[in-house]
Amino acid sequence: MRFPIGAILGALALAACSTSATEEAPPQETAARTHAESGLELIDVTIDTGEGKHVFTTEVAGSSQEQAKGLMFRSELGADQAMIFPTEQPQERSFWMKNTLIPLDLLFIGADKRIVNIAAMAEPYSLDPIPSDGPVIAVLEIAGGRAAELKIEPGDTVSW
Repeated sequence: MRFPIGAILGALALAACSTSATEEAPPQETAARTHAESGLELIDVTIDTGEGKHVFTTEVAGSSQEQAKGLMFRSELGADQAMIFPTEQPQERSFWMKNTLIPLDLLFIGADKRIVNIAAMAEPYSLDPIPSDGPVIAVLEIAGGRAAELKIEPGDTVSW
């Protein structure tokens, strides 16, 4: 059986332009979000108060250097912004406000991802230790007064 050359070339061109159902384009990588000032990775952290959920755009202070600097020298922190200080293993944590220009609420998060305790309206520049009430896996810093505004309390769940 003979086929006209034009039909063969047309079929080849059509086959070259189509993709099969099993052949999909490779997934495109999504660019990591980073904070414009700090350069730290940004993630969403959600607090569920039981009455509602609130999402904070959160900088991740993952390294010891990033955690040592934290929010020092920052002149502002938006109402829906935060910084999280994660640890690999639950441990007691203590913070201070040296060189921190703005009041903060510190939310200490236990291994069950529930808030263990809150240090509200931590005083700028203070060298007084602000401890967790037991082992925690992370500390979330939000703008001073936001925990009270949003009715965030110990026992509320945090996810990221």
